Parts: sequence; C-alpha cells; structure tokens
Amino acid sequence: MHHIHTKKTTLRLMPGLCLAMAFGAYGLAYAGVTADEAAQLKTTLTPMGAERAGNKEGTIPAWTGGYTTPVPGFKNGGRRGDPFASDKPLFQITAKNMDQHADKLTDGTKALLKKYPNSYRVDVYTTRRTAAAPQWVYDNTFKNATNAKLDGEMVTGAYGGIPFPIPKSGWEVMSNHLLHWRGEAWQQDFRQFLTTSDGKRVLSSEGQGTYQMPYYFKDGADKFKNNNYWMLRLVTAAPAIRAGEAITGSENLDPDKSQAWVYLTGQRRTRKLPNACCDTPTPASAGVMSFDEIDVWGGRGDRFDWKIVGKKEMYIPYNANGLYTPKSDAEVFGPNHLNPDHVRWELHRVWVVEATLKQGKRHQAPRSRYYVDEDSWVAVLGDRWDAKGQLWKTLWSHPVVMPDLPATTPPQQFGFNDLISGAWYMSGVVNEKNTHYRIIGRQPEASFTGDALAGEGVR
Repeated sequence: MHHIHTKKTTLRLMPGLCLAMAFGAYGLAYAGVTADEAAQLKTTLTPMGAERAGNKEGTIPAWTGGYTTPVPGFKNGGRRGDPFASDKPLFQITAKNMDQHADKLTDGTKALLKKYPNSYRVDVYTTRRTAAAPQWVYDNTFKNATNAKLDGEMVTGAYGGIPFPIPKSGWEVMSNHLLHWRGEAWQQDFRQFLTTSDGKRVLSSEGQGTYQMPYYFKDGADKFKNNNYWMLRLVTAAPAIRAGEAITGSENLDPDKSQAWVYLTGQRRTRKLPNACCDTPTPASAGVMSFDEIDVWGGRGDRFDWKIVGKKEMYIPYNANGLYTPKSDAEVFGPNHLNPDHVRWELHRVWVVEATLKQGKRHQAPRSRYYVDEDSWVAVLGDRWDAKGQLWKTLWSHPVVMPDLPATTPPQQFGFNDLISGAWYMSGVVNEKNTHYRIIGRQPEASFTGDALAGEGVR
C-alpha cells in the first residue's frame, strides 16, 4: 500500500497506482490486468473491484454482498421506500465544526457550508455498503479485468460488467463510471428545476424518460456490435412552452459515433445536434447543464488529461431513498440547496480523479475533480473550476438502493450548485411522481433515432 502525504490528509493508493499516476491520462493503450491481479476479485476485492474489508476504525464496514432484500410492498414502477428510514444521524457537520472534518469533505461541500452557514449542513449516517449487482455482472467484470483495454479513450474488449475493476489510470476510473451497472432498460417520470439565487424555483422540464444500456443486455453480447452502450429518449410535457419537445440519442464507446436529435415543436421538425458533448448546453435541461455534467460526468473526455489522485475516505451522499419519500417537491427543496433534513451522507472510500485541460483545447471548466464510489463506480461528487481558477460548480448525485435490480445507483437524479452565482439545479425530481424507476423490456434500437422522433412529432 502506497501513500501520498498532503498538508491535511493522506491519500491511500492501491498497489500498482503509482505507475498509473506517472502517466495519468488515457492516451496509452493499457492492457488488462494479469490473471493474478484479477484473482483479487474473488478474495480481497469485491466482485466489482472495491476493497472488501472495512477500515481499521470500523467506520466503514466490510462488504458482505450488498443490499438485496426486497422492500415490503414494493412493486415494479412504484414509489420507492426507504429501508433505512429508522436510522438517525450519527452527527452533523456545519460551518462551525467543518474544520474538524475537512479532510473528508470535498472542496465543493466545504464551499456550500461556508456560503450558507445558517442553512446548509451534512448529516452523517451509519455507512451501509449496499451496492450489489447480479451474478452475471460479476462474472463479466471478472472477464473484463484481463480482457478490457483502452484504445485512446475508447474502451475495447469489455461487455456486461465493470470494464476496469482494478484501474490503472484516471480515464479507466471514469470509464467505469460511464459503464457502471444501473439496469438493462427502464422508464421513469421526471421533473427538473432551476432555482435562482434569490430562491425562486423554475420548472425547466417535466415528462417521461426511457433509458437502456445495450452494454448490459444479459446474454446479448452479439447484439452489442455497434458499441452503442447507452440510449435515452426524453419527452417533455411541461412547462407549456416546451410541451411536446423531445430528445433522443445514443452514446457510443467510440465517442465520434455518439449521436443525438431534438424535436422542437415551434419548428415542427427533428434536428440532429451537431455537438452533443462536452461543455455544450444540453436541451434535456433547457440548456442549464452542459452535456458532460449529466450524471456528474458524462460523455467523451479527450479534451482533458485524467489522473488518479488517490483513494480516500470521504463523506458522500449515499443510500438516498429518504430524499424521494416525501410526496412534495417543496419539502425537499430549500431556497439555496436541497433540504438537509432529507439528504443522507455516509463515509465511503472513493477514487479521486482530476481532469486538467489539454494544451490547445477549450472548455469552460479547465480543471475538475471527481469522486467515484469504490463499490458502485458512481461519480457521486464533482467540483469544477472556471478559467479564472475560481471554484465554480459543485456537482452531485444521490445513489438510491434498489434491491429489485439489485443496484445502488442514482436513476437520473443529479444536479449542481453554482458557487459563484448562487443558482442551483436538480434533474430527475420524482417526489410528486409515481413512477420512480420501472424495469421494462428492451426497446428496438431504431426507437432511439432521429427518424423515430420525426415520425412521432405531432405538435
């Protein structure tokens, strides 16, 4: 085990990371790990690549299989209950005591505590390592460990599991996030809100989304030949000015082949988006978020050099079912941030990855840092700095325990706080919706194309 000592903390590095950090970016074609390294996935590591043991303090328990117990009364597509509703916070972190916990808080979280000292806080609960996946996902992850590699930024030789459960580079970690297990195909209702700096909540879109991951089609490796790993289709019902709009598209392991189309009711036509990536505003959020802020991080990464900073114990949002049990949006929204009463934080080990803009490239956020949960490979938190070097946005998602899959993942619930303007945004609000995540059958790939969108445009 290697260590990096900084002014206030120690980052613990898994064996083999020092060499990876020397390279940092994804530009080399890394081969899979050796068979001996992969064998750790059956002993000291979980089947997904996390450290199986707890920490020496006992504040992070050992992983014992995740949470797969059905929630009583739950039916597919219904509202999700909170299996840990009776838990009480162990302690609270506020602006007054944050210095005692600074080494386990992201810069963005500390900035929110300082900016809103009278309302923002972090309620820390008992750590529950709920992340789980079906056995076939574990089996595929084991195969991927020795077979997967990066060809530039493109993942090759992987299917149906985490591609790099024992990562050796920053982009391998972020590729794990892009390809983390969250189900095969599903639908959910959604609402998305922008809240202005003075606390005014504005509905940016409301409707239903259909999503699927051909990468995770069980027994479907032969159907994954075109490398479209992620597909979505969002149809907007409100506000009235946007009713009838839709966006559809697919993300490809070869980012040059990713595509997206939007149907605009005012123009009564479908238009292919010319640059559906990076810091381009996404129509799915009414232009409030950029494409690569979806799910904290989304899309291609060739504008950046990616480096593993280390592995670290951090307080992160986790097992967030309690955020979605209130039936009123107003109950979970504060004027400047989510209501801390409904946000659960836990201590987990995360991979810390930094993205630095490559020379000659352009991006609104030339530097970012991401925190990727070791158990689920979800990028739970992220911070972005602007061209002036100011901490600009803190991005977040709230993983939900879903034993019916099983998985612990945020089904399109993510957002950000703009630390400069004071505005904030949340996608996937489902408190006043009844369909939080409905498992569905695989949809024809043709239904996620511009032709399909054009054929259904009625307004």
